[in-house]
Amino acid sequence: MDEPAYQLSRTPPTIEDYLHVRASSGLSPKSVPQGEGALAGSWCWSVVRHDGRAVAMGRVIGDGGWYFHVADMATLPEHQGRGLGRRVLTDLLAQIEEAAPEGAYVTLMADEPGRRLYASMGFVEAAPESLGMRLAR
Repeated sequence: MDEPAYQLSRTPPTIEDYLHVRASSGLSPKSVPQGEGALAGSWCWSVVRHDGRAVAMGRVIGDGGWYFHVADMATLPEHQGRGLGRRVLTDLLAQIEEAAPEGAYVTLMADEPGRRLYASMGFVEAAPESLGMRLAR
């Protein structure tokens, strides 16, 4: 984030930016009600803005006690390759470190494009001990 035009913030993106960054970065598109729930129900946010608009983001959901899940890690394609994802994840982990008691459990679902970043920041595969699962709908 050497470029002064990039600014890191711990405030959520607008609903429009949230939906745009998700869909444009390759994450599954969400509806306005789904996005509003994400904005309201997050434990913390880290958002990089460029010219006032969100271009990279991530959030943590969790109970604030011991369980924290990193979600919605996304960077717009035209801003990728500049270390923005690393900056967002570093800030999210710092927020957990600042507030969480000893023994916090931090998880994420690692899609292929982010796996190298996550591994470089200390995340390890949970399988075969644990296997991420989702409810198919």
